[in-house]
Amino acid sequence: MAKGSSQGARARAKARRLALQGLYQWQISGTSAPDLIAELSASQNIKDVDLEYFEAVLRGVIAGSDGLQALFIPHLDRPAEQLDPIERGVLLIGTYELKDRIDVPYRVVLNEAMELSKDFGAEDSHKYINAVLDKTSAGLRQAERAAR
Repeated sequence: MAKGSSQGARARAKARRLALQGLYQWQISGTSAPDLIAELSASQNIKDVDLEYFEAVLRGVIAGSDGLQALFIPHLDRPAEQLDPIERGVLLIGTYELKDRIDVPYRVVLNEAMELSKDFGAEDSHKYINAVLDKTSAGLRQAERAAR
């Protein structure tokens, strides 16, 4: 992998982490996307964050949260209300990327979601997140999965 692309991948991974923080706050307090973007951009070390990607993910997930949730709910083993905010946030980000960011390979989406879950979620939640997103990707990325 070229140095520039690995730096870009790290910047996007940091953007996802920042977006997850914003989604957590949004779920708890209902803060709007513009307010979250302003607050997180001002309060974090954003030197190496892909800010454009962070904003796109946060805005896209918040604006489309009901539709995104409808895509992964059929693959849950419990009612959606029982998901903790971290699990829900990771699933929302992953589903958003699967649906709206075709430029990100589905395997990358799953891997990044697992990494977020390992860092912020409950023990072994990464396995659950991976299983749900893998099933969700079957409906959203059929051609890409078939090509593998």
